[in-house]
Amino acid sequence: MPAPPPPPAPSPSPSPAASSPSPSPLSFLRALPRPLVRAVTYTRWLHLVIGAVVPLAGGLVYPGLSDPGPLDWLIAAVLPVPLVAAAALLPSARRAEGLQARLMLFPGKHARVRGGAGGDGAGGGDAADAGDAAGGISASPSASWTDRGRTALWLVFRMEAGLGVWLLSVWLLQCALVLSGVSVEEPVMGSLTPSGGARALAPLPLLALLALAVAAGRLDTRVARLLLGPSVKERMAALEDRTERLLERNRIARELHDSLGHALTLAVVQAGAARAAGDPEFTDRALATIEETGRAALEDLERVLLLLRETGRRPAGASPGLDEAARLLDSARSSGARVDAEITGTLEDLPGPVSREAYRMLQEALTNALRHAGPVPVGVRVTAGDARLRLLVTNPLPEGRPPAVPGSGSGLRGIRERAALLGGRAESGVEDGTWRVDVTLPLR
Repeated sequence: MPAPPPPPAPSPSPSPAASSPSPSPLSFLRALPRPLVRAVTYTRWLHLVIGAVVPLAGGLVYPGLSDPGPLDWLIAAVLPVPLVAAAALLPSARRAEGLQARLMLFPGKHARVRGGAGGDGAGGGDAADAGDAAGGISASPSASWTDRGRTALWLVFRMEAGLGVWLLSVWLLQCALVLSGVSVEEPVMGSLTPSGGARALAPLPLLALLALAVAAGRLDTRVARLLLGPSVKERMAALEDRTERLLERNRIARELHDSLGHALTLAVVQAGAARAAGDPEFTDRALATIEETGRAALEDLERVLLLLRETGRRPAGASPGLDEAARLLDSARSSGARVDAEITGTLEDLPGPVSREAYRMLQEALTNALRHAGPVPVGVRVTAGDARLRLLVTNPLPEGRPPAVPGSGSGLRGIRERAALLGGRAESGVEDGTWRVDVTLPLR
């Protein structure tokens, strides 16, 4: 019988870049008018045009705008610059400009922008504007001369660009009127003389005016992010605040892991031992231990939930310290483990943070021993000296069970993180068939 033919070689799968469809010209044309139906396009144009009020008001005084020429417009644009720069020295000027920019330059509910919509169509770049006002524009008063200088540049830009956009907008509107057959007595820039058959070109200035509104709004937004964005000091303060929140969340997560994990582990071990023993007296002791451990876990949970809710109330009880280690040792003994404890030094005199964190480390070490090794002999050595606190927890590895990888698990990682935050060190691993958790913390 002839051998079957070899299977055909699998065709190479197309790369993501090759499989992704390229934008068609039709979709590009459909995206072009998208900015024109967004309210934020016109609020941006209005925000920029408002800046022309200052040079226009000054130009009415001098040199007069009855029949202005290019030099007159130049004088009207330059004369208010010192006044505007002086106004930027006020710390509140930056806050006022920041709040105004947040309101008018970034899409909100009034803009009818769906989350994740693809920007403004042609050119994109505004997809990140929605909901990004707080992160992109500062609303704090000027705190340094650098902030005042950036505010002065922003005010001058807004005034000059606003005047230019206003002149172009009015001129394009006048061009559309003239091409439509309406006479304009005083065009803002030069004479307008339509030629024959120019009526059909009347929509072109209006299209140019819409394009000007879109382009001017994008330029205004980019410059606002550059000049009104948070300063280095504000960014550092925000970064520190975010770091503090992340550290607090990690601390709360460790509290919940250590407290609830210890209580559940003891409850499971006690329940299993009571069922296996079949002794009513042992069952009563196991239930009492489960009740006491569960009550302590509920107190820890209530304290953590109060912190999460930020109610302003102080927790009902303080976090336990290492001077209450006897409770942990008794709980471990009641679960069937033979705990040999040796405590050297005075635990009541330990610094508060060291005592509380060492309690949680001992709790986690005992929980790991009960969870992974069962009721085996556990050695606990606590030595409190003048300069450091050493915590050593050892237990033999159970037969037939491979040793854990040193440093694995969230509990051991939490022990190392707690020790590192206090300037100490924590090591865990197997030595001569014994699992060891060795923690050293400085007391000064």
